[in-house]
Amino acid sequence: MSDTAVVSPIRSLQRIPGVAIVLVLLIALFGAVAPGFLSAANLSNVLVQSTILTMLALPMTLIIMTEGLDLSMGAVLTLTSLCVAIVSLATKSMLLGFGAAVLVGAAFGTVNGWLVAIVGIPPFVATLATLGMAQGLSLIVSDGQSVVGIPHSVRDIYSANLLGIPVPVIMGLATYGVFHGLLYHTRFGTYIFALGGNREALRYAGLSPTRLLIAVYAIGGTMAGIAGLLMTARMNSGHPTAGLGLEFDAIAAVAVGGTSFERGNGWLLGTVLGVIAVGVLRNGLNLVSLPSSVQVASVGALVIVAMFLDGLRSRS
Repeated sequence: MSDTAVVSPIRSLQRIPGVAIVLVLLIALFGAVAPGFLSAANLSNVLVQSTILTMLALPMTLIIMTEGLDLSMGAVLTLTSLCVAIVSLATKSMLLGFGAAVLVGAAFGTVNGWLVAIVGIPPFVATLATLGMAQGLSLIVSDGQSVVGIPHSVRDIYSANLLGIPVPVIMGLATYGVFHGLLYHTRFGTYIFALGGNREALRYAGLSPTRLLIAVYAIGGTMAGIAGLLMTARMNSGHPTAGLGLEFDAIAAVAVGGTSFERGNGWLLGTVLGVIAVGVLRNGLNLVSLPSSVQVASVGALVIVAMFLDGLRSRS
């Protein structure tokens, strides 16, 4: 056998992203140790439960591509979920509740973009501040209590099926399709790459990096509003701490998926694989009855392992 024949499979393996390797290993591991993990019902459950995180991680990818960050996304999700619950309960209209959630999410996203792009506050600090604001407002509007008794029109969204496919999964696929088209097939997507890689080129082209940056953060807030509908439907209520910590999972999924925090390099499919990897990890750990504190630590370990594998691959 020639050296070329030996090297070729190795090179092919090196082209496989770390997140794909980690995902396969996780599925194999939990398939062996967690009873029922590989059942069709459980795998479908993993995809359904990953939908909300997908809706946060895809816009987080765009934000990170601009060399930014949004720590407020989980808290804004919580607030928009409460908006859905409170408004739909008061008006008996799911659409009004959903509209209120989207408006609140878009407002927070726009404020984040304004603080970062115009005021010049570092993204970490700016979004940490709005995280506190959103969390405080959630406690105020709910009086620190769960909002229950929401209409069936909201509750049924999470459990509904269309042609045998869970509606949340369809929403997740539609979200990916929209973001894929936006990033890879529009001028705006080209501008996002430039925001992280070559912002001066935008100025030379007569474009405003400030407005573009605000738009990216506004998209993130809007998606948190849309995800708020699913969060409320999933919990059958609005809760003042429902989405806290999900920004960590979203950032982890983006990092695991191979998006760089520098130079505007991003990969949406990698983000989706990262979301599924996080979902598989949490689901498997639930099945083996490990506490939530261990799950959080395991997500952090997942990021380290995936990025370590990518580092080995890039140095080969």
